[in-house]
Amino acid sequence: MNIPEILASEFHLTAAQVSATVALIDDGNTIPFIARYRKEATGGIADTVLRDLDERLTYLKNLESRKSEVLRLIDEQGKLTPELAADIEKAEVLQRVEDLYKPYKLKRATRASKARERGLEPLADTICAQSLTHGSVAELAAPFVNAELGVDNTDDAIAGACDIIAERVADDADLTAALRNLTRLRGVLVSEAADVDEKTVYDMYYKYSEPLAKIPNHRVLAINRGENEKKLKVKVTTDAEFFNARIERDVITNPQSIFADLLRATVADSYKRLIAPSLERELRAALTERAETDAIKIFAKNTENLLMTPPVSNARVVAIDPGFRTGCKVAALSETGTLLDYTTIYPTAPKNDVAGTEKTLQKLIEKHQINVIVIGNGTASRETEEVVAAFLARQFPDVRYTIVNEAGASVYSASKLASEEYPDLDVTTRGAMSLGRRLQDPLSELVKIPPKSIGVGQYQHDLNQGQLEKSLTGVVENCVNRVGVDLNTASPSLLTYIAGINAAVAKNIVAYREENGGFTDRRQLKKVPKLGDKAYGQCAGFLRVSGGKNPLDATSVHPESYAAAAELLKRVGAELTNGGVSDIEERIGADLPALAVDLGVGLPTLRDIIAEIKKPARDPREDAPAVVFSREVRDFNDLAVGMELTGTVRNVVDFGAFVDIGVKHDGLVHVSRMSDHFVKHPSDVASVGDTVKVWVVSLDRERGKVGLSMVKGD
Repeated sequence: MNIPEILASEFHLTAAQVSATVALIDDGNTIPFIARYRKEATGGIADTVLRDLDERLTYLKNLESRKSEVLRLIDEQGKLTPELAADIEKAEVLQRVEDLYKPYKLKRATRASKARERGLEPLADTICAQSLTHGSVAELAAPFVNAELGVDNTDDAIAGACDIIAERVADDADLTAALRNLTRLRGVLVSEAADVDEKTVYDMYYKYSEPLAKIPNHRVLAINRGENEKKLKVKVTTDAEFFNARIERDVITNPQSIFADLLRATVADSYKRLIAPSLERELRAALTERAETDAIKIFAKNTENLLMTPPVSNARVVAIDPGFRTGCKVAALSETGTLLDYTTIYPTAPKNDVAGTEKTLQKLIEKHQINVIVIGNGTASRETEEVVAAFLARQFPDVRYTIVNEAGASVYSASKLASEEYPDLDVTTRGAMSLGRRLQDPLSELVKIPPKSIGVGQYQHDLNQGQLEKSLTGVVENCVNRVGVDLNTASPSLLTYIAGINAAVAKNIVAYREENGGFTDRRQLKKVPKLGDKAYGQCAGFLRVSGGKNPLDATSVHPESYAAAAELLKRVGAELTNGGVSDIEERIGADLPALAVDLGVGLPTLRDIIAEIKKPARDPREDAPAVVFSREVRDFNDLAVGMELTGTVRNVVDFGAFVDIGVKHDGLVHVSRMSDHFVKHPSDVASVGDTVKVWVVSLDRERGKVGLSMVKGD
């Protein structure tokens, strides 16, 4: 198997691109480093594609490893033929390797293995040969009767021989592959209630069936959850007669033989007892894997959009974590996220202390020059928002407010990380701080929250947590390294996502700057314990030093390209300042390829250097939609079908998008209502953080659900 050739074909890349990329990965380079600083070698493959390629590379390497192991195991049994070895070598998926290995795999005791121990395999061979058209099966079985071996009569002998044949049929790799495909095409997933009298959220699946080939991923996950909670019974059904007939085509080669009826019964037994249950397990596992993979991809995309929400600069924030009985926790933050003040207000039931709330907010706004109020979107959010909006409209019309998603804030505030960062604060104050910082710098704050608590996926609590964690880590690494971090302000949790830096090194970086008063030069990183030359090469370009000795340290230009950047600045007669050299391209002229050769760098690297000199440390999050402030407060009872609203996309899932329109629960735009043309997936139309115009199409006042459309007049 030529792995680079396969990857080149699957990812529509050249063999040279793939070979160079694989060599870089094998040499221990990180994906962010390869994506940013080895564009000449990779041909500019994006970080997201590189991660997919790396994952596929791992699979293919594991496939080759498994082939070698299976070949060895079969050969040790003395049963490896040239034909079988060739089939194993040609296998393109792990499933095919396992199918071919199945007949030789050591099994626990089965009916077939016991029959072999009783000496009935020759009888099974005779039956399978199907050469006799006259005579009696019982007469052929008579010589195999042996009471000492547990074969008391001819019926026992025939039954044992049939057990051997049934297992052979079930172990046939080519037949299994054909039946698997047929089951995938013709099988039906059926669910029913475990208790028909019990009312649950799975009511719609109490008497439900859908073809395996058509069932969407979100329904697979919903049915799985219902089954795991013992509210549903689930099975795969097939047309047994059709499948038996298909197997008989392979097994019964002589319909006129005296064994034909016996083989038909054996086929039926093999399918019902061995093949169908095995395929049901396999295909349900495959459905689950497909659904989980898709859900994780959606989660990753939503998380990326959330992490890349632009920070609100110069925001001096009052953050409010709403609540009823225990009040609303309040934290005042400087523009850099430093805690200035904290308290509790009671604008909601049961106290309804509106006057006290307004007095406290006025004091905080005036004392700390607050210009933004942030309110969490959880319990009591709307009630708190009403008080805040009315107060600001009367007293401070220039102070803006917005709602932020508080998913995971309580998880973070009670975590070990939060207690290490703020040991003197209680969990509620930490939670309010987290909400404010999510506005000021979403990326830095959200990296502190466990993946399943971020709240922008579907069924994330049911997914493979290892795969989910891996996916999120990849997304966060891509985002953090795409943006870069300030070496002198980044938290340890943020630094761990920088290429080449692990948790221990991140702590050492923070300890170094605390002991030495901050970094003034990237090269000081080499003095950090456990940060060697390899790690320095990987991380240096993503760590910024503002106001340091070398202005290039504040950019994404890698130290390995400093000489080229300095020479470029010298040639165009410019100095690098915070504002950059806006006319750098005009100064250079058009012949970039020749200039790249002169400077000893590749053309992609030169273009990146020019972009950084033009606008140093440009934040890619500037391209994302800006945060929406000060919405009109709405009550569910004020909504009406046909009403036009503006909202913010909070989550995108397989079946649509959830949009925050200012009521307690987000409204759902079903995928069928997201556009006036066919939409393959909701993520093709909407992303987390998007501001969208929607129309109310349905209201379920009893359950507080709002149906929305992104198509006018729908």
